Amino acid sequence: MRSITLRWVTGAAVAVFAAACAMQRGAESPVIGAADIGGVVASSAGPEAGVWVIAETTDLPTKYAKMVVTDERGRYVIPGLPKASYSVWVRGYGLVDSPKVRAEPGRSLNLTAVPAPSEAAAAQYYPAIYWYSMLQIPPASDFGGKTRIPKERTQTDWLKQVKNIGCIGCHQLGQASTRTIPEMFAKGHTSEEAWVRRLQAGQSGEQMTNQLAGNFAAVPYKYYADWTDRIAKGELPFAKPQRPQGVERNVVVTSWEWSTEKHYLHDLIASDRRNPTVNAYGPVYGSPEYSTDNMPILDPRSAKVTTFRMPVADPKMPEALGPGHAASVRPLGPSAYWGEEKLWDTRANNHNAMFDKRGRLWLAATVRDRPNPAFCKKGSEHPSAKAFPLEMSSRQVAMLDPKTMKYTFIDTCFGTHHPQFGYDPDDTLWLSGTGPVAGWVNTRVFEQTGDAARAQGWSPFILDTNGNGRRDEYVEPNQAIDAAKDKRIVPGSGPYAVMPSPVDGSIWYTVGVFAGQAGFLRFDPKTQLSEVFHVPAPAFGIRGGDIDKNGVAWGSASSGHLVSFDRRKCKGPLNGPKATGDHCPEGWAFYQYPGPGFRGLGDNSAESSYYTWVDQHNTLGLGEDIPMSTANLNDGFVALKDGKMILLRIPYPLGFYAKGFDGRIDDPNAGWKGRGLWSTSGDRTPWLMEGGKGAKPRVVHIQLRPDPLAR
Repeated sequence: MRSITLRWVTGAAVAVFAAACAMQRGAESPVIGAADIGGVVASSAGPEAGVWVIAETTDLPTKYAKMVVTDERGRYVIPGLPKASYSVWVRGYGLVDSPKVRAEPGRSLNLTAVPAPSEAAAAQYYPAIYWYSMLQIPPASDFGGKTRIPKERTQTDWLKQVKNIGCIGCHQLGQASTRTIPEMFAKGHTSEEAWVRRLQAGQSGEQMTNQLAGNFAAVPYKYYADWTDRIAKGELPFAKPQRPQGVERNVVVTSWEWSTEKHYLHDLIASDRRNPTVNAYGPVYGSPEYSTDNMPILDPRSAKVTTFRMPVADPKMPEALGPGHAASVRPLGPSAYWGEEKLWDTRANNHNAMFDKRGRLWLAATVRDRPNPAFCKKGSEHPSAKAFPLEMSSRQVAMLDPKTMKYTFIDTCFGTHHPQFGYDPDDTLWLSGTGPVAGWVNTRVFEQTGDAARAQGWSPFILDTNGNGRRDEYVEPNQAIDAAKDKRIVPGSGPYAVMPSPVDGSIWYTVGVFAGQAGFLRFDPKTQLSEVFHVPAPAFGIRGGDIDKNGVAWGSASSGHLVSFDRRKCKGPLNGPKATGDHCPEGWAFYQYPGPGFRGLGDNSAESSYYTWVDQHNTLGLGEDIPMSTANLNDGFVALKDGKMILLRIPYPLGFYAKGFDGRIDDPNAGWKGRGLWSTSGDRTPWLMEGGKGAKPRVVHIQLRPDPLAR
């Protein structure tokens, strides 16, 4: 044992000496200021380019970290650090984490990188996609009733399930915690049985079990068991990640812990989508969805986290869990982390929020129980109810004024999911999650009258199949097209993402996310007519989406593509009997996400992006109208610029997973320091990322410097 220890010490000493020599031969330390830490990173191989330097402190009111990337000569500068004592270390592909060194701002600090002693050690730092792509996918020959897989299920259905419509729609897979099996599930059980038990755990257990056991006759358990078995036996990823290149080295990531170790965040909001200077340097607000009614609020300047408890109109109403919701009242089975403990207890169920131009938050949030009030239903005199009555909604609208913390209920007849403001004089708030209708709130009318019923409206989705440009009498979705009438459609599972167009005031949605044909739907508020455009091959499936300033819609496809649809490119008629979804394939474009794909499927990416957002106002610094997606298996985000994918990775904690993001310009005259993206880890299970049980969700602020050493 002693000889082993001596050899290790001797080897480490040689490595440190070699790194010191490399630093002397290499770059000079960069210039730093009183609030910076900077230096050179080198290993025995010389300066280490494209690796991260991470500085973290617990001296502030909440845990705080800042991360940068080294330049081509191994130099780094971590700029603008609050006064505190930091742990600083190096992380990078091909390395293992270096020993943490204590440092304070204003100090030059050269660091010694540690090359990974083996491929297995190096792979522990790979993004989840490199491990998840090892999952075997049943061949096409196994579908169509030839095996235990239900006859009606296709290989595309399977891929959507194991990607962003199913499993990766709520959490990451492939990080260390999910590519291994907790002992409490594995002990005394086969690997397949262990996966059955794992997916029963917690208040999403019923949902997960229904998807895999119900929709796919429990066959996926076998494939997940095979995946973790092979990893347990030592199989490693077949591909390796590239270190950050080019502009990727200019990224600065700042993170703050918020909320609690038991409660996840779905999203956050930082500014007005239409005017990103709203709420400059102000707090960011979290949306905890099913986990809790306590909204976390972070003041980035002070690193202080506070909470606001969102109320409901009837405090005695049932929790917003169970039937009609995507989470259960009680755990289906015990968790390896929390046992039988019930973690989630929300009533407010705040999914998302948006700022208006006055700096107030409008929330998709539950304000009452599911049955609708009388004005929504058949027999009501409300104009929308007379045309299309609605009986039920699981989530409505609320408004929070941060200046007074007054919380206002806005009862809607339609359900809500994502809110977005239009570009009209009425500041109309458009919602998704509205089921068979387009739903909106005229916020000008609501402000003037306080009357939620008067301020809202909704309309079914009607295709102009008779081609006369007007909304007429229509046939129902289950009826054949009538040349003299229009046709009502229910676009699969209904609107998911909502995106008002800044070009013509039309409202676009992603539709067919969980059922039906995936695509984009356009609703015209003036004519109340709709158009639908289905996603064509090679892409399939869709989740979140957004629109650019030219009216081009962008979305996260299940096939591992960022997709776009440009209505201006359509060659044929946009109405009439043939304009039912497959009439404009020429309007689509496809951009494959980075990262390895599942083997046996040809060229593909296993990336399972949850949401796409367009940086209309250059809040990051890559330019205006840059589409960006959550890279849910690549530990961060990805942007498309000039046809090239740019990865914006969050290197720490490993396992970062987001469901959305926002951009804000704090000071348009402050260069890169005055702008940036904001997001939060949105995994339903914060304890599955690096840090394990006790880890809290993290706010991240992503900024782009002109070069890796800019201060």
